[in-house]
Amino acid sequence: METFIQHARGLTARIAAQREEQESYGRLAAGQSPLALFITCSDSRVVPSLITGARPGELFELRTAGNAVPVYQEGMAASSEAATIEYAMRVLRVADVIVCGHSHCGAVGARARGEDLTGAPSVRDWLTLQLSDELPGDDGPAVTTAVQRHVCQQLVRLGGYPCVRERLDAGEVRLHGWFYEVHTGSVSVHQPAADAFLPL
Repeated sequence: METFIQHARGLTARIAAQREEQESYGRLAAGQSPLALFITCSDSRVVPSLITGARPGELFELRTAGNAVPVYQEGMAASSEAATIEYAMRVLRVADVIVCGHSHCGAVGARARGEDLTGAPSVRDWLTLQLSDELPGDDGPAVTTAVQRHVCQQLVRLGGYPCVRERLDAGEVRLHGWFYEVHTGSVSVHQPAADAFLPL
C-alpha cells in the first residue's frame, strides 16, 4: 500500500513537470468523451490501459467478475452494469464496445470445473446467474475455449439492450470480442466470418 500512497502523492508534481500533461489533464476537467466502452473482468492482471495504450479519458470501463453482462429484461432491477452500458450508449455516445475476456480466468475456470464456492455465496450466485452451464470441465485449452465462447455470449447479450440495439441498427456503434493472454500479452479478436479468435 505504501507504494501506491507514494505514487499518488507524487502525481501532481509529475503532471506539473510536463506542460503537455498539464494541458491534457486540464481538458479532462471539462468533461469526458471516451472512444470506447471496455468491458472486462475484475481480475487484477487485466489492465485495460496497458492492453490498449489508452490515456485518461479514452476508455469508459465496466469491470465485473468474469466480464459478465447481465441479460437485459424489461423492467429489470437497476444495476451498475446496466447503468454503465446505458450511459456509454446514450450520454457518452461511444463508437465502439470491447468485451475482453482473458486466459487463466478464475470466474470462468471455477464455473467450468464446478468448484465448490459455498464459502463465497455472492460469487457463487453471480457466476451461476451469469455464466453458461455449457462450459468445458477441465483446464488449459478447454478453459480458453470457454472464455472465448463466454465473450461471444456477452456480445449477444449486449445486443439485447435497447440502448445498444438502437445504435447498432443506426450503424453508430461496433461490438468487438477480445481475448487477452495474461502470460504473453497477446490479444486476439473474434472474427464472425470465421467464428474464431484471430490475432489482432
